[in-house]
Amino acid sequence: MSIFDILTLFGGLAMFLYGMRLMGDGLKESSSGTLKKAMESVTNNPVKAFLLGLAVTAIIQSSTATIVITSGLVAAGIITLRQSLGIIIGANVGTTVTGQIIRLLDVDASSGSILQFFKPSTLAPIALIIGIVLIMAGRFKNAKVIGNIAIGFGILFSGLLNMTNAVDALGETGIFESLFSQLGSNPLLGYLTGATVAFILQSSSATIGILQAFSASGQLVFNEVYAVIVGVYLGDCVTTAIVCSIGAKEDAKRVGIVNILYNLNKSVLVLLGIFILRKFGVLDGIWNEVVNSGRIANANSIFNLSCAILLLPMIPVFEKLSYQIVKPKPEPENKYKNQLEELNPVFYSTPALALGSAHDVLMTQFLAAKKNVQEALGLIHTYDEKQYAAIQAEEDNIDLLTDRTTRYLADLSGHLTQQQHIDILNEYYKLVNEFERLGDYAVNIAEIADHMHTGDILFSSEAVGELNVLQDLIEQILTLAEAAFASRNVEAAMKIEPLEEVVDDLVEALRDNHLGRLVRNECTVLAGTNFMNLLGEIERVSDICSNIGLATVSRVMPEKADNAHDYAEFLHSGQDETFNREYEEARRKYFDRINLYIKPVSERSPEETAS
Repeated sequence: MSIFDILTLFGGLAMFLYGMRLMGDGLKESSSGTLKKAMESVTNNPVKAFLLGLAVTAIIQSSTATIVITSGLVAAGIITLRQSLGIIIGANVGTTVTGQIIRLLDVDASSGSILQFFKPSTLAPIALIIGIVLIMAGRFKNAKVIGNIAIGFGILFSGLLNMTNAVDALGETGIFESLFSQLGSNPLLGYLTGATVAFILQSSSATIGILQAFSASGQLVFNEVYAVIVGVYLGDCVTTAIVCSIGAKEDAKRVGIVNILYNLNKSVLVLLGIFILRKFGVLDGIWNEVVNSGRIANANSIFNLSCAILLLPMIPVFEKLSYQIVKPKPEPENKYKNQLEELNPVFYSTPALALGSAHDVLMTQFLAAKKNVQEALGLIHTYDEKQYAAIQAEEDNIDLLTDRTTRYLADLSGHLTQQQHIDILNEYYKLVNEFERLGDYAVNIAEIADHMHTGDILFSSEAVGELNVLQDLIEQILTLAEAAFASRNVEAAMKIEPLEEVVDDLVEALRDNHLGRLVRNECTVLAGTNFMNLLGEIERVSDICSNIGLATVSRVMPEKADNAHDYAEFLHSGQDETFNREYEEARRKYFDRINLYIKPVSERSPEETAS
């Protein structure tokens, strides 16, 4: 043995780890969109979720990646914690596929045999050649990605070959014999060794692969390595749990916790099973037998598959334990508690009822946001500190309604099969965010009022009069939006768009008027800034109502408004006579009122003064 043998060992290890990372990253990049869609479609069937987790991990060669993706989907409300648990167990089994690939080290074939092509010494250069050709000369879309996968595969096996060559030299020194004999006499030490190495490398597949490479020394026996294999499970899942917990919501953290609980139980089951089988003499034949790469891969697969079958029915227990470990944060008291109780999972099997419950809560959310807008506009004219605080408190309630409804819709999506129900769900997904933004704009208006009150800033009489006109128009639009969503009132919905166009025109005119007042020194800069900000917030409120109206029309009359954006462009193009007429009438009505506030009193006619 020399320093060069050690350098070869660690150089081979570096190549192996880099090849595995390169291959895994390429596989994840090339299939991430498809895998995400597949994982989003998972149902409450734990067996289906298990098979999905197994397949995804076998494809991307990383149980950590699969579980982290699952954690992200749970955090986003796309799948529930219960749905994710089967995927976690499947991922733990899927990671054993890497070991079965590495067992190709054991292929023994003559130079004339077809099996010669499956030896790592043959596969490595073939994969490297294919990879570099694709990277340098590939002209199709994913040529470089596939090339990187092939290069990673080639580097992985090249590293394995270097490690096995170094191990052969080191094996003659008796180092492995003395090292692993200590592990054989102390299973706890073996378990901790496997856990530590897997934690450092952040990969159970890599750790098992290194153990398979060491088996080339011919000095590893079953009783020395089984505990190391079992320890790998804990080390890898701790890393995964840490990744899942970084900046995550409670359910996302629970995904990592469940993975640890599962692997701890898996470790206990394997160690207990081996102890019992050893006592009954079942393992006498292999206990002191030399293991090679294939036997290590088989032991790893058998351990994982057996435990998955035994522990899959324990999913509800793991879920409950995760809630005991990661306790839910206390939620603020919400006056809409009774309405939120309508979002009951028992309705999932009857989508019409579930969607009806969601509609009721959405209606509550809209009415709360609408009232906040009205109260906030009132603060502009008469400031009240208690009312300002009430608006802020109501915004917290609106946010909670948004969060609960979004999660309910996400959970419900997996139970819908009819296109009609899916269309309604998609509409609600859009509107729950629109309603939440409506509440945000109310808070912004209230903060403008608070800033004016604190700074003793007042609008001119002309500005106040103009705001009254604009506020009346917004009140009319909000009332129409309420009617449109409450009962899918298409007539009310179609009246919103011409009025929204008038709001845009009015806001533009009021901005011009404001600039005129600034030039004539009739308005202070601070008052003008707040006036301009207020116009912007009111215009955004109008836009939200427009989106509600267009969503209602496209939902009830898809033949007229299959695409809300295109329909809005069609209306604004002047091709719809009804829109044109209602727009002109509303514009004339509200602009006539505005004229009263831009003419000096001395220039107004008696009729204007009287009106």
